[in-house]
Amino acid sequence: MPFITYLSGLLTAQMLSDDQLISGVEIRCEEKGRCPSTCHLCRRPGKEQLSPTPVLLEINRVVPLYTLIQDNGTKEAFRSALMSSYWCSGKGDVIDDWCRCDLSAFDASGLPNCSPLPQPVLRLSPTVEPSSTVVSLEWVDVQPAIGTKVSDYILQHKKVDEYTDTDLYTGEFLSFADDLLSGLGTSCVAAGRSHGEVPEVSIYSVIFKCLEPDGLYKFTLYAVDTRGRHSELSTVTLRTACPLVDDNKAEEIADKIYNLYNGYTSGKEQQAAYNTLMEVSASMLFRVQHHYNSHYEKFGDFVWRSEDELGPRKAHLILRRLERVSSHCSSLLRSAYIQSRVDTVPYLFCRSEEVRPAGMVWYSILKDTKVTCEEKMVSMARNTYGESKGR
Repeated sequence: MPFITYLSGLLTAQMLSDDQLISGVEIRCEEKGRCPSTCHLCRRPGKEQLSPTPVLLEINRVVPLYTLIQDNGTKEAFRSALMSSYWCSGKGDVIDDWCRCDLSAFDASGLPNCSPLPQPVLRLSPTVEPSSTVVSLEWVDVQPAIGTKVSDYILQHKKVDEYTDTDLYTGEFLSFADDLLSGLGTSCVAAGRSHGEVPEVSIYSVIFKCLEPDGLYKFTLYAVDTRGRHSELSTVTLRTACPLVDDNKAEEIADKIYNLYNGYTSGKEQQAAYNTLMEVSASMLFRVQHHYNSHYEKFGDFVWRSEDELGPRKAHLILRRLERVSSHCSSLLRSAYIQSRVDTVPYLFCRSEEVRPAGMVWYSILKDTKVTCEEKMVSMARNTYGESKGR
C-alpha cells in the first residue's frame, strides 16, 4: 500500500469514528511536488495521476508514545520497555531511579553494566583565561536522572616534556571527593561545584594555581560509579603562558652589564656581571640580551662581549640557560615592548560538610554530598607583547 493511501485511510477512519480522536495525533496531507515520471513506485494502479510526495508530519504536542495506547496492560508493558531501552540499554528494569540489570547484563568482573556510565567532557573554564601558573578546568556532571550513580571523579595531571618518559611518569592523581572536597589536597588546587543553566545540572571545577610557566601539561579525567566502574577518559593538553618578565628591570640590567663590560673590566666587575646574569631567570636573561643588542650591539653583541669579558667557561654557563626558553616564548621575548598587568579573577572554593567513611567510597553518591562553597579571588599576572607601547 502506498504511504499516502495509508495516511488517507487512517484520516478517514478517525473522521468516521464516534470516539474522541487519539490524543497527540494529527494528520495533514499536502502536495509538495511530484515524483519523477521514471519512478514506477509513485504510480497508482489504474490512475494516471501521480501520488503526492509524503511530507514529515508536524508535531503539535510531545507526549510519550505509551500514553497513546488505550489498553492499560499494553500501555504499562510499552512504558516499561521504553524506560528499559532508554535508561538501562534494554537489559534491565527501571526501579525508582536506578536500573535492576538482567542476569545476562554483567561484565567480566561480575559487575552489572546495563546502565551506561557516560564519559565526562573535560574543558577549560570559559571564565578563567590560563596564565603562566594558573589553569582552571571544568566538566558537567554525567550522572543521569535514572541509572548509574557517580561516586567520584579522578583527575590526573602531569607535565610532559622531552625529558620525561610519559609511560613511566604517571603524574599526580586527585580524587575530587577524597582529596579536593575533603580538604586533604594542597593549597595549590581548589575544587568547586556550581549549577548550569538548568538547576538540576551540576558543573564541577578544579583550579590549579602553582603550575610551571611555559610548561606542557596533560590533564585526564574519568568518572567512577558506585559499583567501581570507570568511564572513558577525557583529556585536555595545553601549554601554560610564557614566564613573566619585568621589561623595565631587564633594560636596567642590560645597561648595568654594558657599564661593567665597558673599558677595563676588573675581577670584581667580572664577578658582579656574572652574578647578576646568573641570578635572573632564563626568560629575563633572554630579554636582557635583547635590550643589550638593541642598544649596544655596535660595541659587540651580547654573546661575544660576555665571552670576551668573562671567559669561555663562565660565558657558557650563562648562555646555555637561554636554551631553556621555548621557541614560542623566545619569539615573544623579541617583541619591541612588553607590558605587565595583573588580573583578579573569582573562583569557587568548596569543602564537604561530611566525612566520607573509609572503605565505603564506592557507596557514596557525589551529587548528594553536602558542600559549603565560597567565592575567592586569585591574582593572575600577565605579560602583553606588542610592537608599540599600549596606553
